Amino acid sequence: MSPRHVGLIANSGKAGAAELVADIVAAFAKAHLRCTLEARTAQLIESESAATIADLARECDLLVVLGGDGTLLKAIHELNHELPPILGINLGTLGFLTCVTSGDWPKAIEAITTGTLQLSKRSLLDVEIRRGSQTLHRRLALNDAVITRGELSRLIRLNVLVDRTVLSEYNADGLIVATPTGSTAYSLSAGGPVLTPDSGAFVITPICPHVLTMRPVMVSDKALIEVVPKAVDDIFLTLDGQDHLRVSMEDRVRITKASQTLSLALLPGQSFFEVLRHKLKWSGSAV
Repeated sequence: MSPRHVGLIANSGKAGAAELVADIVAAFAKAHLRCTLEARTAQLIESESAATIADLARECDLLVVLGGDGTLLKAIHELNHELPPILGINLGTLGFLTCVTSGDWPKAIEAITTGTLQLSKRSLLDVEIRRGSQTLHRRLALNDAVITRGELSRLIRLNVLVDRTVLSEYNADGLIVATPTGSTAYSLSAGGPVLTPDSGAFVITPICPHVLTMRPVMVSDKALIEVVPKAVDDIFLTLDGQDHLRVSMEDRVRITKASQTLSLALLPGQSFFEVLRHKLKWSGSAV
């Protein structure tokens, strides 16, 4: 892709963010590439901008996010369904989504200015909380939809249906429905498999199930997944660790594949498996 207008978003709480913003702005100026800073990002280098993240999504061909995966996910949830391609530069720790290291930012700028960035299409979840025929909430999620208990440390019971056929009743601390992108996040730590971005599947992963034979299940991303609370009225739905919504006993959570996709930008030649090996520290050797 060859963007003409780039939006820059940084997590001001990350060490080195201000210096990196200044360096990237200077590099874009040298390349004669238009760059607009999000308002809080502009304050890091004492520049003037009133642009919101939603403004950048409407106006820019590419968003560059400096921070960790949480910063990128937070930005996505402020985009108001406008989803331009996003390039993440990692100022955090693990960073599966922000897969360009802070030391490689010059390579990222070169790829932007030369039009050699790769785009990886990522599926999104379309998540609804419904009460009867009424939709109470509807959101998108890139990583996962997580249904968990509230403050009390006790199991919750959840009926899960796939294409209106009962999969199981889960007695657990909660349940994760993850996209391939989210398979390397919470689902992975709960024992779920890693899915490639083009796998065409979602994974349903119980969190600390009472019955140990309840294992993660992969389903087609064309499936309708419904989660119905059966016991405990203190239940919450969390999307990508951002939106936090209460689910009552009268509700059901309805999850499908969204019509939109997100284009995640990668460096030229960078593959999913390369990122996976690096982030999970797989040496390729048993010794």
